[in-house]
Amino acid sequence: MNSLYYQKRLSRNIGDKFFTSLSVICAVIAILPLIFLVTYILIKGGSQITPELFTLEPNPPGDDLDAGGINPALVGTLIITSIASIIAIPVGVGGGIYLAEYSKGGLFSRFIRFGVNVLAGVPSIIAGVFIYALIVSTKILFGSMYSGLAGGMALSILMLPTIIKTTDEGLKLVPNELRYASLGVGASMYTTILKVTLPSAFRSIATGVVLGIARAAGETAPLIFTALFSYYYITGFGDLFYEMGSLAVLIYNFALEPYDAQNKLAWAASFILVLSVLSVNIFSRILTAFNEKTKRV
Repeated sequence: MNSLYYQKRLSRNIGDKFFTSLSVICAVIAILPLIFLVTYILIKGGSQITPELFTLEPNPPGDDLDAGGINPALVGTLIITSIASIIAIPVGVGGGIYLAEYSKGGLFSRFIRFGVNVLAGVPSIIAGVFIYALIVSTKILFGSMYSGLAGGMALSILMLPTIIKTTDEGLKLVPNELRYASLGVGASMYTTILKVTLPSAFRSIATGVVLGIARAAGETAPLIFTALFSYYYITGFGDLFYEMGSLAVLIYNFALEPYDAQNKLAWAASFILVLSVLSVNIFSRILTAFNEKTKRV
């Protein structure tokens, strides 16, 4: 009768407790660097936040009294990320639609999926070097070299795999009965995709888009090769074809300076960038949780 009760001294139960505790310790160790990193940046950079930070230009290194602000870099990050989104979202969603709705699992679709997986693992600096060779060095964009437009193109390459894969997987989760019902009443494939399957998978696709934007916003290496950096305000559309500032490159440049004022500005920019990426990731998780809850209902 005693064998029906839990016996903590049995070797299998002792082993179970040991490995459970070990897995908990490993999980805590894995998350500790993230906690320490985010906490340190929030404390170090949060103390440098002032209203002027968002309105002033950064001053060139050499003035240890006042480093200025991050307005051009902040606006430049928004513009470059927007350009990347304008390029990557239609192409990525379109590619995901083809893989989920039109491909029949043939050689070409398998090649596309393989290519997307490879592209997802390509170092970000390779995207920057590719756009540098294709756009910057050739001056193909109206004779300009480094530009915000070239930076957006480089970041769009990094966004594509995430958007394609999430669109593909999101559309696969739409029940086939919905497609059959739409086609059965005479709707075309185009109408079925546009009116039935895409709206059903919208939240999954939106999650992939948000994650892609979060990744692109924090990249530095591609922008060093494409957008470079600018200390000056962005005043018009023509500035897209010239060097453009970004938070990631500002952090890289000013963190290496021997001046305390520039280092503090880099910490402040780090605070803004980390907070922005963290907010976007939290939003994507909320969107994912809401999507799963809706499916269960």
